[in-house]
This record gives sequence, C-alpha cells and structure tokens, in this order.
Amino acid sequence: MVTPAGMGEFDVIDRLLKPLAKGFPGALGLADDAALVDVPDGRSLVIAKDAIVEGVHFLADDPPEAVAAKLLRVNLSDLAAMGATPLAYLTVIARPKSLDDAWLEGFVAGLAADQKNFGLHLIGGDLVSTPGPLLLSCTILGLVPEGRALTRKGARAGDHIWVSGTLGDAALGLRVLKGLAATEDEAFYLVERYRRPQPRTALGPRLVGLAHAAIDVSDGLVADLTHILDESAAAATVDADALPLSPVAHGMPGCHDAALVGGDDYELLFTAPDAATPAIEALAGELGVALTRIGRIAAGQGLTVTDGEGRKIALDGLGWRHF
Repeated sequence: MVTPAGMGEFDVIDRLLKPLAKGFPGALGLADDAALVDVPDGRSLVIAKDAIVEGVHFLADDPPEAVAAKLLRVNLSDLAAMGATPLAYLTVIARPKSLDDAWLEGFVAGLAADQKNFGLHLIGGDLVSTPGPLLLSCTILGLVPEGRALTRKGARAGDHIWVSGTLGDAALGLRVLKGLAATEDEAFYLVERYRRPQPRTALGPRLVGLAHAAIDVSDGLVADLTHILDESAAAATVDADALPLSPVAHGMPGCHDAALVGGDDYELLFTAPDAATPAIEALAGELGVALTRIGRIAAGQGLTVTDGEGRKIALDGLGWRHF
C-alpha cells in the first residue's frame, strides 16, 4: 500500500509501529507472523476487541492523537470492567489512500503517549488499505486473578448500583462539536471527555472481591445496565436525580438525557452488596474517583427509572445501537 505522501506499508511498520513494540519480548520486534504471550500462574488472560470508525465514533477533523487515545482507551475500559490490568494490544489500521503520512504519524504518537501512560505495548496487528472511511481496530490483552474476573452476570437482589465519575459529558461533547452552544471552557471540557475518555484502570482491579457484576458505560447507562440485568436475570430501579453530573454538564440542555442514554463516558457501572459500601467509599477516597450509588437491584425483570419523588420516567431510547 502506497499513499500519495509516499510511505508504504512496510515503511509505516518499520518507522512508526515497531518502536511501539520495544520492551515486550514476545512481540518479536513485529517481525514474525504472531506474538508470544506468557501468562503467569494463577492468572487468566482477558481479551477484548473494539473498533472505531470515522463518522461513527470520531469525526473526520478530530486530532489524530485524540483518535489514537480513544481507540486505546475504549479497549482499556473493557479490561477495567473485567477487573483486569493491561498487558499488551494489537491494532488493525484500515487506511484510506487519502490519509496522509502526517496524520498517521500523529496517530502513532498518540498511541505511544497512551501506552506509556497506561503501561502496555503494541505486539502486532495489520495495516491495510480501504476505499471506505478510516477504520481502526484494537485487540487488547489483560490479566486477572484466575476465577476472579468481574462479569455482567452476578448482580443480586439487594445490591446497590454504583457508577464511577460523571455521566453525560461525552454525549454533550459530541453535541458541542455538532453545534450545541457552550462557552470556550465548557466546550473544551466536554469535547475532551468525548475524545479522550478516562478508563478506570486503577479502579477495575480493586473492585475484584467487592463487586458482584460490572460493565463499562459505552452505549449509555440504561443500555449497559440492561445488559447486566439480562445476564443476571434481575430487575433494578435507578434514581435519575442521583446520577452524577459534572459541574459543566449540570444545567446544559439535555444533560439528564445525556446521562441516561448518551454513552461514550466509559465509566464503570457495577453492583455490590451493602457490606461492601465502606470499602467502596474508602476506595473512592484513595483513588480520587467519585463513586456514586444510583439505585438498587431487585428480584424480577426490567429496569425502572424514577425521579426524586419516585415517579417513573418514560425512556425515549435505550442508548446507542449500531443496527
């Protein structure tokens, strides 16, 4: 594959991608057909995969460094939701011929910064051309104590429902990019939350042994909590007034809707028993991450969302759907 800027497939691999593999012996310098990954005794290998597509998950004029951050971080968030620590990742870059080398160099610089920040390495992948929009895929590997991974199945009647951080910021950030009025400071904060989610990689592993079930909020609180309820054969009630909003999001048009169904925040949503509350509150203080109780798990089926007076709120949508 040769682009108008002149860098071919193997030039990209040699000049840009191979440096990302340094420090992980099993990557074999990206010179072989596959990588070698040793799994320590007493650990399970956790594998997740997400793709992002131009025009669907990011905008054509988003900075390449931010696109790289989003690709890696949405996958890191999946590891956090399983209680795993990051180990390594593989990428697929489906590159339109119109994409110049400068963009790709910025993208790889973004990967380099984030893999250093989160403690993992590139160990393989593929680079192909496409006549369609830019498509980027990441397969990520992590480690979790054997038999201790957090899953969506395990929520129990009586559990509190918790969420980390704040909700709705990313959805509002996308709306700002599409024309929602905001001050310069508000726009910067919300757009950064959309472009550069903060995966809760420190929190996830610490929830092992405390949480009964967990998921990350990618498609929206309602949609993702429904996944937990479906897998756990349980029901839940959520107090919409308890949803944590950032000071910037609070009061903006559509902020409550964004918190309920907006998605893209990549916060952790988990359930835990009463007995775990002191430990969870202590963990929030230790990590400096807000953890908020927003509802309860119950026997039965379905999700009910209420306002502060206990009145049911009709939901216009359940969150993002690709199809």
